[in-house]
Formats: sequence, structure tokens, C-alpha cells
Amino acid sequence: MGGAFLAAAVLARAGARIGLPTIPLFILAGILLGPHTPGIVLVSDPHDMEMLSALGLVLLLFYLGLEFHMDDLKAGGRRMALAGGTYLALNVGAGLGFGFALGWGSSEALVLAGVLGISSSAIVTKVLVDTGRLGNPETRPILGIIVVEDVFLALYLAALQPILSGADSLGSAVLDGGKAFAFLLLLALAARFGTRVVGRLFATKDDELLVISFLGAAVFMAGVSEWFGVADAIGAFMVGLMLGSTASGTRIRKLVHPLRDAFGAMFFFAFGLSIDPGDLPSVLWPVLAAVALTLAMNVLAGLGAARIYGFGPGPAANISTTLLARGEFALILATMAAAAGLDSRLSPFIAGYVLLLAVLGPLAAGRSALLARILPARTG
Repeated sequence: MGGAFLAAAVLARAGARIGLPTIPLFILAGILLGPHTPGIVLVSDPHDMEMLSALGLVLLLFYLGLEFHMDDLKAGGRRMALAGGTYLALNVGAGLGFGFALGWGSSEALVLAGVLGISSSAIVTKVLVDTGRLGNPETRPILGIIVVEDVFLALYLAALQPILSGADSLGSAVLDGGKAFAFLLLLALAARFGTRVVGRLFATKDDELLVISFLGAAVFMAGVSEWFGVADAIGAFMVGLMLGSTASGTRIRKLVHPLRDAFGAMFFFAFGLSIDPGDLPSVLWPVLAAVALTLAMNVLAGLGAARIYGFGPGPAANISTTLLARGEFALILATMAAAAGLDSRLSPFIAGYVLLLAVLGPLAAGRSALLARILPARTG
């Protein structure tokens, strides 16, 4: 574990000198020091890092919830839903069409719809932090789209699981989807009406007690969410959403920073451990085609969101590039596809696609001004 932290730090420090973002370097450290690459192997079994990786994702999404204020959610609910729906329609639709065009099978196409359609919440959060754009006006629609994606994700997984497992019970699938939706609704109601009560429960002048309290709440709610069939990270996000609006919100944002940075790095390192570079050449051309398609759909979605919110080309470019990266959800789908015995080309394809966009996404977000120059002068 110590070697993993140090390796990630050394590569990130070296990359910072030439202007590279930290995210792909953390991933690269995992690839170079994992079981699939010759040389020094720090972690022979990626599952050894599973809990650290999960904690990193929980803290990244918890911090995202802290930054997403309830007032913004209540004020912009309709526009948020419209922007998120537009993003999903373009990207999930393109992913489904791409999957059928590859001819790997119907189940594989449904998996690829999710892989190409859903942004990485963890990488989007890290990009917003690294670029210093958390206070920008276009950040609210970006976070809104992430929330819509997370809601869609819960329902999508509930619907996909019976298909991949070969279950023929429609009633079981409907029950799982209903349970997930009911839990999401309960969390939303708690975030909307329970802020005052939550604020009293977490009120303390002792920083130590506050850290233990919010960390326990975020991790516990992530586990409960997973039990209900909802992505674990959305439970942590909702806890952050509630706590961010309390009197302790500012202190919590300050106290969670070092935890978010440290364990977030381990999430990306563990992601790198799961990638086998030897499998990537066989799916090179499909990966490049999928990346080009995702770039095009994100630009269209960014223009659509900018029109909805009345933004110009600069914010449109920021929205397009910030949401570009794919990550943790695609890896979940790759694991599910492998367990279901789907086409063997699917796992290396997902690994190559995610790795390439994990590198291109932060780089593009840092240079979004170049895209803004070629976008229409008026998007609203």
C-alpha cells in the first residue's frame, strides 16, 4: 500500500512538471506496477486494493455532493433534467448503435450503450477540482448531468442484470428496479426536507468527532445504497448533498480534502491494476472509433446544455470536455460482462476505451479554450 501511494506520487510529480494531469498518471502507475506488466509487481491481486478503491470513489462523490448545493438543485431542476436527458439520449443512443454496428451480439450492445453513455463521476469531480472550476456557472449543469446519470445508472443496472444473468422473470426485474427507485426517492426526500435535523445531529466544535461522523455516514450510506441495488457512490453523494447545506458544511469541505485526495488516488491506481496492456492491440480500431464517436456526441451534448442554460462557446466547451472521461461504471460493466460469458473482446475493448478517455478527458478539459474557438459564437 505504501509503495502504491509513493509510486502514484512520484509519477504525478514528474508529470506535473510537463503539465500532465494527475488522473492518467495514477492509472499509469497501476498499470506499470500491476500483475499484467513485466517488472516490479507491487500488487499481484487487484482485489487486494478493492476496499481502498471503493473508499476513494465514495469520498470523491461525497465531496461532489458537498459542492452541489440544494438551492441550485431546487432552482434548476427542470433545466438539469433536460440537460441530463439530452446528454444521455445522445451518448447512450450512440453507444447502443455502435454496439449493434460491431455485430458482437445484442447483450454486448446493451453493455456498450452504458459504457459509451455514462461519464465517470470520479474523474469529472477530480477534473473540476484540478482545473479550479468548481465556482464556474457551467459547473452546476455539469453536476446536474452527473446526478441525472447516476439516477439512470441505478435503473439501467437493475434492468440489465436479469438480461446478463439469463433470468427470464420479468417480475423479478421489475421488483429490483422498483426497489432501487424507491430508495432513490427516499434519499431525495431526505435531502430535500431533512437538512435541519441532519445539521443538528452533526453539529460539533470538535474536528475529530466531525471527521469520524461524516466519514461514517458517507461509507454507511454507500453500503446501504448498494444493498438496495443503487450505485454505492450515489448514497455518499446524497449524504454530501445534505451535509453541504448545514452549518458544518464549510468545515466538512475543508476537512475532507486530504481524505479525498489520498483515497481518490488509490481509486485510479486500482483501476490501472485491472488493465492488461497485452489485450489492447486486438481491439485498437474499435476503441479509436468509439473514442471519436464519444468526442462528437459530447460536443453536441455540450452545445445542447449551453443552449438550455444560455451559455456561450466557452462554457459549452467546458461542459463537453469535462464530461468526456469514462471510468468506474464502465469497469463495473466489464466485470458483469465477463461473469456473464459475453464476447471475450468486450473486456479489453472497455479497458482500452476507458484508459484512452481517462487520459484525453483531463487533457481536453485543461485545453477547452481551443475547442471554444471553433464552436458557434452563439449557443443560446
